[in-house]
Formats: sequence, structure tokens, C-alpha cells
Amino acid sequence: MSNHVHCIVSAENNLSDTIRDFKKFTSKEILKLVNENTQECRKEWLLMIFKYHAKFNKRVEKFQFWTHENHAVELTSNEMIESRINYIHQNLVRQGYL
Repeated sequence: MSNHVHCIVSAENNLSDTIRDFKKFTSKEILKLVNENTQECRKEWLLMIFKYHAKFNKRVEKFQFWTHENHAVELTSNEMIESRINYIHQNLVRQGYL
């Protein structure tokens, strides 16, 4: 999707910690790629957007890539897992990605 991510995650410990760490790592890597890519014509615009959203969050120093909410759903059965996988797949198909 162009503005969000669907993922199915398993965590040995705390799922919130796992999602937090994922967001922290990926946001740092994406910002690094944006800053290092001299071919990126949207660089200044992207950094402006990330900086703008950081102003509204006291926990963020300079740039904010991810929102702080998520819509976690515990998958408690094989049927729920299959249903979510199908939803993710069909979401991509409807958007023309597959």
C-alpha cells in the first residue's frame, strides 16, 4: 500500500515492543536512504513532511515517519490467520499492485 503496511507478526515476548522496534529501525533506515540518495527529487519535500509531523509529538526529536497508532488484532485461530492473509492479498489486488 502507498500509505500503510499490513503485516502478520509473531512475537516471543511483548508484541508492542516488537512493533516499536520495527518502527524505530525502519524509520531510521528510510530517513537515512532519503538523506543519502542524491537522485531523490522529493528529498526536501519528504523531510519537510517528516519534520512537520514530528512537531506534534514530544517523543520525537526531529523527524516522524510512522504514526504512533496501530490496529493490532490477535489472530487466535488458523481461520483468522487465513482470513487476514486473504484480506492483505485482496487489498493489494484491488489497488492494482498484484
